[in-house]
Amino acid sequence: MTFSELQAFAGNHPYLSLAFAGLTLAILGNEVSGLFTGYRRIAPAGLTALVNRDNALVVDLRPIADFEKGHIPGSKNVLPSQFDPENKQLTAARALPVVLVCKAGNAAGDAAKRLKKAGFEHVYVLDGGIQAWQQADLPLARGRG
Repeated sequence: MTFSELQAFAGNHPYLSLAFAGLTLAILGNEVSGLFTGYRRIAPAGLTALVNRDNALVVDLRPIADFEKGHIPGSKNVLPSQFDPENKQLTAARALPVVLVCKAGNAAGDAAKRLKKAGFEHVYVLDGGIQAWQQADLPLARGRG
């Protein structure tokens, strides 16, 4: 496709062209903002490797009832309202990778920012949350943990 053909398409389909440009800018903006959050997103397979290789601490921020229905084996449940980066369990894991988990991967970002601000170096958020873990067909533990 030549540049003149691309111009002709854009001229004939202005709404499609604007939608494409808008989506491209949104994706780029999202990727660039992710570089400055201070934490990284990790896929379920990456989380498994991080736990097995580096003994990562997995912190589940979902309500207790949801946690008891199914959680990542070995994860610790902490309610967002009780999340404190200066908590003894967390400060003991300051040198370890810490992975935060919520329902869909969005709410854990605030907790991750707080950990980074408190001096934690290796902070991750499970991309897609527990839903992504389930979609990857990875095991869940039931009960209090």
